[in-house]
Amino acid sequence: MHARVTHSKGDPAKADEAIRMIKETVIPNAKKLAGFKGGYWLFDRKNGVGLGVTLFESEAAVQASEEAAKKLREGAAATGVVQITGVERYEVIAQA
Repeated sequence: MHARVTHSKGDPAKADEAIRMIKETVIPNAKKLAGFKGGYWLFDRKNGVGLGVTLFESEAAVQASEEAAKKLREGAAATGVVQITGVERYEVIAQA
């Protein structure tokens, strides 16, 4: 399994708006990506920092989803609610 970790930052005053966007737009579109196995979206309301961890069945699936994921990130950033501050990819080596 492989993961993409997306870092974001936003105005804490817009936390509810950011969470709504994730639930109504980001997650439904992420579920449509080939090889998608699940995800976790974490948010610190106090300082507006967020992490999205999306899981894929293989490294090839992560790579194949890059363009679609980039468009999702660009769409989220275009709302002005969040700013994407980084994206990383990892191999999942253990799970508990």
